[in-house]
Amino acid sequence: MPGPSFPEAPEGISRRSFITWLSVGWLGFGAALGAGLTAVGRLFFPNVTFEPPQQFKAGFPAEYGAGKVDERFKKKYGVWLVRNERGIYALSTVCTHLGCTPNWLDGEQKFKCPCHGSGFYATGINFEGPAPRPLERYKIGLAEDGQVFVDKMAKFKYEMGQWNDPNSFLELV
Repeated sequence: MPGPSFPEAPEGISRRSFITWLSVGWLGFGAALGAGLTAVGRLFFPNVTFEPPQQFKAGFPAEYGAGKVDERFKKKYGVWLVRNERGIYALSTVCTHLGCTPNWLDGEQKFKCPCHGSGFYATGINFEGPAPRPLERYKIGLAEDGQVFVDKMAKFKYEMGQWNDPNSFLELV
């Protein structure tokens, strides 16, 4: 009695090529699974942005010349300190049009936004371009050691009459 007969293997695929393609398929599946698990694992490590402190000391009032705009804190804190004959105030470096950073043009005595051409006087009042309102001021005062203290958590808007608030201007008489 003869044993069971098995069908003949097709001529086009050998056992070796089948195992090779099977291995390639499993490697591809493993790579895709690894990439997916890596993406899911990334969710457990949130993106963190490090921001400068919202409150800082800016030196002594005598360091600021009358009629001058001090740009030392523009890059790190996003603040201009402006001194006039009455005192010092802290202006935001964010244009009220679309949030670009204007530049102080000392020769023209104005802030000029490079994005869309808005212009602001040294007081922060807008006078040209599409900016709909003046720059914002930050809370300013004197720290216990006599240095100028700026608190960016408190903002003052001109159009709401908040520039009259004593915390929006450091009077130096």
